[in-house]
Amino acid sequence: MAAVGLQAAPSWLSERLRTHTDAERAFQLARESFIAGRRIDMGALATSLGVDRTSLFRWVGNRDALLSEVLWSLAVPTLVQAEHAAEHLDGAEHVAAVLTHFVDDLISADYFRQFLRREPARALRLLTTKESEIQRRYVATAEWLVRRDLGDRPLGGAIEPDSLAYLLVRVSESFTYADLISGDTPSTERARTAFRVLLRAD
Repeated sequence: MAAVGLQAAPSWLSERLRTHTDAERAFQLARESFIAGRRIDMGALATSLGVDRTSLFRWVGNRDALLSEVLWSLAVPTLVQAEHAAEHLDGAEHVAAVLTHFVDDLISADYFRQFLRREPARALRLLTTKESEIQRRYVATAEWLVRRDLGDRPLGGAIEPDSLAYLLVRVSESFTYADLISGDTPSTERARTAFRVLLRAD
């Protein structure tokens, strides 16, 4: 599961991080700052690394590119943790449980909610649009789950695996970012219900 998203939607920076030690160093420092609840500031990051902003941009690209890779690097262990939490289940029950755990972890992660409150427009753009590698990676991971647990003809062939995966991701986003999208309260329980209904798990 951990490798599916990156394989489906690699980026210039994700490829660079595999071979460029300075890019990796900048990425790790940005990740630590994000987890600590601080805004990733390219000027401050460059200063911490002892380089100028031009060098930093040459290493990792722009701020959105760096932030996207930081966000996905945190999503991956969260998805894997959700997978482990649901390992006693199978089929539609398993898919629903994995996605529910993932939503719950995102809703309860303080540093992540701080980012959403601090930069709501950027967060939605990076997390919930097709132009973002993050959503494409999440959809690819959801499709991998669907195909593994429900087969290539999920729900009796009523819908294609990629379409079902996209719907599941949109449900996940709707309840995780409800406060940003509609002013509602993020809700794990409502997400769980929606996943189970969509997957015919009840």
